Amino acid sequence: MVKRSDDVKGFHVLPRRWVVERTFGWLTRCRRLCRDYERRTAHAEDLIKMAMIRLLAARLAGHQTRYRNIRSAMA
Repeated sequence: MVKRSDDVKGFHVLPRRWVVERTFGWLTRCRRLCRDYERRTAHAEDLIKMAMIRLLAARLAGHQTRYRNIRSAMA
């Protein structure tokens, strides 16, 4: 939780880097987005949109996200 200081008046950007890092973590679960394969920026943007739509649709449907067990993959 980020607290706002009392001496700041008006709009001030609060540090919420964890939101961006969390979103990047969600996106790197998609195989094509974990590497920088795309030549065109527009194509990469479309893949990001599709990945987020897939994630949000699964959440709306009530499906639990399954994570790969990293320890078993390394063995």
